[in-house]
Amino acid sequence: MLLKRFLLPLALSLFGLAGLSGCASNKPYVVPAPAIVSMQSWGGTPIQDPGPPQTLTHITLHHQGETWNPARDPAEYLPKLQTWSRQTKRWADIPYHYVIAPDGRIYAARPEGVAGDTNTEYDPRGHLLIMLLGNFEEVEPTREALAATAELMAWSAQRLGLGVDAIATHKDHSKQTVCPGRNLYRHVQSGWLKRAVQARMAGEILPPP
Repeated sequence: MLLKRFLLPLALSLFGLAGLSGCASNKPYVVPAPAIVSMQSWGGTPIQDPGPPQTLTHITLHHQGETWNPARDPAEYLPKLQTWSRQTKRWADIPYHYVIAPDGRIYAARPEGVAGDTNTEYDPRGHLLIMLLGNFEEVEPTREALAATAELMAWSAQRLGLGVDAIATHKDHSKQTVCPGRNLYRHVQSGWLKRAVQARMAGEILPPP
């Protein structure tokens, strides 16, 4: 009798723990925020005239389109890009929201709520613009940059309530450019980028090819 009195509460306790464990496993996976170098950290200055806010519905991939020296510090380059964007182009800020270096570091640029800019005919309003440093008509993107791109896109897509169908490239929206370059675009055409983003949104990692 005493044994039954002891085993019944124990069984109920174990059943309850199993139930809690089952409930926890049904919770959707939350993609962790990647490490992002803030604008203040790379020496940028805040935007002065943000204009009307935008609602993000697309995630669009760009490349710098210029030869990049891997030894160059992006924190030295980005302030110059910001000055050129504002003073020469008369844009509100750097045209992209995030910049990814070959070593995989992610840099915050234009605030997400501010529509980007472009030299081509497509309307970037509603687009989260991600740019990789380098000219990928000439060189291959690094595995580190590709992994960071998938990580940033997965985090962005989930918090914005977007699916992988929202991911495209500059040339998918414009007939006036080869951006993001054939060597980077190949990873979009093959389906790897969307698969990698989908995997990260499920808590898994699909290594770059």
